[in-house]
Amino acid sequence: MPNVRDLEKYAELAVKTAVHIQPGQSLWINAPIHSPELVRLIVKQAYEAGAKDVHIEWQDEICTLLKYRHAPEEAFEEYPMWRAKAVTEFSEKGGAFLFIESGDPELLKGVDPKRIQANSKAAGAALAKWREYMSAKKMTWSIIAAPSVNWAKLVFPKLDADAAVEALWDAIFKAVRVDREDPVKAWEEHNNSLLAKRAYLKDKQYKKLHYRGPGTDLTIELPERHLWNGGISYNEHDNCFNPNIPTEEVFTSPLKTGTSGVVRSTKPLSYRGNIIENFSLTFKNGKVVDFTAERGYESLQAMLDMDEAARYLGEAALVPHRSPISNSKLIFFNTLFDENASCHLALGNAYPTCVEGGAKMSREEIDQAGLNRSMIHVDFMIGSAELDIDGITASGEAEPIFRKGNWVF
Repeated sequence: MPNVRDLEKYAELAVKTAVHIQPGQSLWINAPIHSPELVRLIVKQAYEAGAKDVHIEWQDEICTLLKYRHAPEEAFEEYPMWRAKAVTEFSEKGGAFLFIESGDPELLKGVDPKRIQANSKAAGAALAKWREYMSAKKMTWSIIAAPSVNWAKLVFPKLDADAAVEALWDAIFKAVRVDREDPVKAWEEHNNSLLAKRAYLKDKQYKKLHYRGPGTDLTIELPERHLWNGGISYNEHDNCFNPNIPTEEVFTSPLKTGTSGVVRSTKPLSYRGNIIENFSLTFKNGKVVDFTAERGYESLQAMLDMDEAARYLGEAALVPHRSPISNSKLIFFNTLFDENASCHLALGNAYPTCVEGGAKMSREEIDQAGLNRSMIHVDFMIGSAELDIDGITASGEAEPIFRKGNWVF
């Protein structure tokens, strides 16, 4: 384990910045069983911040793997409705959720993708209302990370287990600014810089984005009155929080039917316990009509077939190549980190908050605004030092946004 002071700073950041617990608010923590020290510090910080109650849901990935290997098929076709009801009611009562990612990126390697797909579909259907609350930011939620041995060994394959875990802790702390004297203040400054980028792009109201890079020539149309998010967010009670720690992105949601061309991944994607690598997607009228993958083709296909809307985009995010995570030169095999080292797109569900008035829209109004609705939302990385992006104005003029992977403004 890292030193106690760094863990305390991380716990403080989780409570005061990530979920920004309010007096009288309850907190639900989804946590790996191998990180009790961090969880206990977060619980302490939460109560000191005025939390009414803290509920812990412990996760053991070995038990998860055993289920996928040995449970009958019908076990993956249903989801416990008591849990779906619990998280939904917790949200409706103003509770906050903190997810601590720590899983083995290759946990389900060799597991039948149909089992994974069936389980994902069952969960997606049962948690539909809760996911709507999340995407519309009607509740507070955030994701942070803690190392596991298998994850650390994948990132640092030349180190033994203990050294790899130590190295991953160090990499996480640098990525989330815990290595600073006052991480909470550092995040206030970082959030302000992201707000400035968001404001610039909102004022521009580009009609389209045009991406050009090795294996990529893609045009994404944006909806009318679109907004840019990133960094700090606000729930329906106007309380701020950071959905991801770390984050380096500003993002919006594309027009569902407005994407055309081809895009190629630049980093591995860890999806449902499997690695998908060196893949490309071809879009026509917004929909993926063809795809390739050098590794993980079946997992990619299962993801694209999750529902009809899984083949459409829900997010376009801009991340500079010169950023703390990218500068580390590490591949984390974890989307929370890798997406913040690279421009990325997301297949599946769009964020209603990326259009004016979206947080209060009905499902029908979301459809009318041209946003995608799906049970999945999967980010994949497309950025590099060779990526150029133009904003296309309503009059058809191209203005540079990114050159050689970085902001031009």
